[in-house]
Amino acid sequence: MKIFLLNFLFFLSLAVIGKCQDSMDSIAVKKPKTVTGIASFYSLNLTGTKTATGERFDNKNMTAASNSFKLNTWVRVTNLRNDKSVIVRINDRMSKHMAKKGRVIDLSRTAARKLQFMKRGLVKVRVEEVDKDTLE
Repeated sequence: MKIFLLNFLFFLSLAVIGKCQDSMDSIAVKKPKTVTGIASFYSLNLTGTKTATGERFDNKNMTAASNSFKLNTWVRVTNLRNDKSVIVRINDRMSKHMAKKGRVIDLSRTAARKLQFMKRGLVKVRVEEVDKDTLE
């Protein structure tokens, strides 16, 4: 009877440890979302128009439009040609036809200037979600 009880307790403890491990796996750190594609920048004539968040668009702000991330998400955009990066907040949505062309983000002119692609107009980028407290 003692051996049966010891075996029972041993297998019960293994089951509990396994359940705890399953719980720990589900608590694992969420991997930030990352997308790669083409970036463009806003036209000057869009200054002052309403964005999807309801604020007025200003090319001087570090903001962007994207259909790949939720509104008010902070993202790091890295120019894959020169490895320069900026952090911007998603405050608008892109038009669907831009997304069909492979565009993943439309940046304010200030952000595009910092990434150094104003003359090119378009550049391949990596866009990754970051914590809002992340500095450049």
